Amino acid sequence: MHSQDTVKLLNELIQTSEDGKKGFTEASQEAKKADLKSLFKQRAADCGTAVLELQTLVHSLGGTASDGGTVSGAMHRGWAKVKTAMGDADIAVLESVERAEDKAKAAYQKALTGTLPQQIRLVVQRQHDNAVRNHDIVRNLRDSYKSIKGIHAD
Repeated sequence: MHSQDTVKLLNELIQTSEDGKKGFTEASQEAKKADLKSLFKQRAADCGTAVLELQTLVHSLGGTASDGGTVSGAMHRGWAKVKTAMGDADIAVLESVERAEDKAKAAYQKALTGTLPQQIRLVVQRQHDNAVRNHDIVRNLRDSYKSIKGIHAD
């Protein structure tokens, strides 16, 4: 993969991670239970660290790093606020975050299908693994909360 292609791919992952940071931050504000608020704040911080790490890689390649999220991420967060207001806030937040993490996993999986310099591949793989971990934690919490409320988990 050429340097310009790598920069483009890294900038897409920066946007994905920025969406994650914003999404987790909003989720921490919308969640009602303290444990969820704490989890989401930590995940927002982790996404912020991922953004900085990716931006550093872009700069090392001589590129200009993205510094924002995506329009679709903003739209998703807006829709999540509407859903949160209409039902059980914690379950709605967990469902919203899980959908967002599905998108993050897909973005990282796509990035890993390309040819990347080894040091960049290691970072992208680690961040992919973190996105998978985030997804699985959120999915399991969502299922647990639904079970407690007597709602069938998807």
